[in-house]
Amino acid sequence: MCLGIPGQITAITDAARQMGMAEVSGVRREVSLAPVVTGPLEDLVGEWVLIHVGFAMAVIDEHEAAETLEALRSLGEAQEALDQMAEGDRALAGRG
Repeated sequence: MCLGIPGQITAITDAARQMGMAEVSGVRREVSLAPVVTGPLEDLVGEWVLIHVGFAMAVIDEHEAAETLEALRSLGEAQEALDQMAEGDRALAGRG
C-alpha cells in the first residue's frame, strides 16, 4: 500500500514549474506543488502537505501531519518512505 507522507514546504525552488522543497523528518526533497496551488506559491512555504511520489497531494495542518507521521512510524511505512527519499537524493547527487 502506498500512502502519502507529511512534509513541510520550506522553499519555492522553481516557480515556473511550481516546484518546492519539502522536509520530511529531516530529509529534504523537491516536490511538485501543482496539485495544491490555489494562490501565490509563496503562500505554501511553511505549510504541511501530504506527499506521494513527488507530488504534494493535499495541504494539511500541523496536528494532522504529526498524527499521520506517528501512525506511519508505528506501521513502519514512514521509515521505508524516508529511506527511499534519501536513496533518491544520493542517486541524484552522484549524477552531478
